[in-house]
Amino acid sequence: MDSSHLLGYSVTNSSLLSKSSFPTTPPLSHLLLGPLNEAVNSPNLSLSTHFNSDTDSALNDSQQLVEVTRAEKRHKSMEEASLQSIPSSTLKQLLILCAKAMSENKMKDFDQLIDKARSAVSISGEPIQRLGAYLVEGLVARKEKSGNNIYHALRCKQPAGTELLSYMQMLYEICPYFKFGYMAANGAIAEACRNEDRIHIIDFQIAQGTQWTTLLQALAARPSGAPHVRITGIDDPVSKYARGEELEAVGESLSKISKKFDIEVEFHGIPVFAPDVTRDMLDVRPGEALAVNFPLQLHHTADESVDVTNPRDELLRLVKSLSPKVTTLVEQESNTNTTHFFNRFIETLDYYLAMFESIDVALPRTSKERINVEQHCLARDIVNIVSCEGKERVERHELFGKWRSRFTMAGFVQYPLSSYVNSIIRNLLNRYSENYSLVEKDGAMLLAWKNRNLISASAWY
Repeated sequence: MDSSHLLGYSVTNSSLLSKSSFPTTPPLSHLLLGPLNEAVNSPNLSLSTHFNSDTDSALNDSQQLVEVTRAEKRHKSMEEASLQSIPSSTLKQLLILCAKAMSENKMKDFDQLIDKARSAVSISGEPIQRLGAYLVEGLVARKEKSGNNIYHALRCKQPAGTELLSYMQMLYEICPYFKFGYMAANGAIAEACRNEDRIHIIDFQIAQGTQWTTLLQALAARPSGAPHVRITGIDDPVSKYARGEELEAVGESLSKISKKFDIEVEFHGIPVFAPDVTRDMLDVRPGEALAVNFPLQLHHTADESVDVTNPRDELLRLVKSLSPKVTTLVEQESNTNTTHFFNRFIETLDYYLAMFESIDVALPRTSKERINVEQHCLARDIVNIVSCEGKERVERHELFGKWRSRFTMAGFVQYPLSSYVNSIIRNLLNRYSENYSLVEKDGAMLLAWKNRNLISASAWY
């Protein structure tokens, strides 16, 4: 998930849920259906109940075959019926067993387990069933080494007409993830630049520029007068493809905001990937207070585990050399960067299950809109994390503690987030489920669902 998704991304003609070429395999009942097997193989259900010494001697081979066939059919029908109602905890364990078999290269076991999992998941079921549908596809893609192809096929396209702001816009409305990140970053920038007459914002994922609407409105209302604001927007080809328009469209949108709120706004777009940005491109000028924004984007930049030049830390050093007044970081609170496959799978399951549960309370399970939100906004990230490795795995999240180490090593010092911003975000969360909470930890704010932290926000100088 990244903030460029926020702008009406969708997926058309997705083949995510299409059948993969999987061999038909016999059930691996001992690993999957322990309780069921105990019932099927218990004394009152075993084949021995149909045969005693008297009847056995009276039956010929043909009759025995008929009884055995009937018993096998009963056994199979009970297994199939049970698969449709596997408890959530059992399905979760099944998915973990699938990943475990793959991590240990036990492909025969994997084939049998994944066949069971396919029968138990559903895009309109409980959260674990819905998430399971995408985890299964990720596991299958990993086996078939097709993960990168699926990931690129799932890149969202510009919807047409009334669908323009659907899917990710709906996620924006029903869950507070993006609003939390935007409000935290905007609040830190407004606080750091409250007395500045000229402000330069460098946004490393400009998308449609909608994050800046509320900040520009707030700056325009300053008692001391509105400052002059210059926005430099980094826009990689993926964001351009998602937006469906050139960067000029972002400039036009910001120009309208400028006129509406009576505040001077300049915009300059840079159509390159973040690691390719150079100091000269950014046109940093003396006399301007510089604010740099990383909105759910920095995890896409490779680190030392992928590229020996360590573009992630190099980018942070470049930003620090610009002497910004404030740098804001919003990231998913998940550990999927350098963790080996099996632990990464467990982390992905845990993280996205919390996210799917939070969506579950906002939209009915039968809702087509909910299916679209999950399939088009989250599925490709899940598939990428589970199925890809090396440079092909671009979803490389890190926990805040690791980000704090990276920023510190680059020379940054943490900028305290104000109690005012904290109170505004708490008021925001009051509009959503009581299961959301705001956690303050190590100078950062974290948005949590139940006991799982999902998004972190922090500021640096």
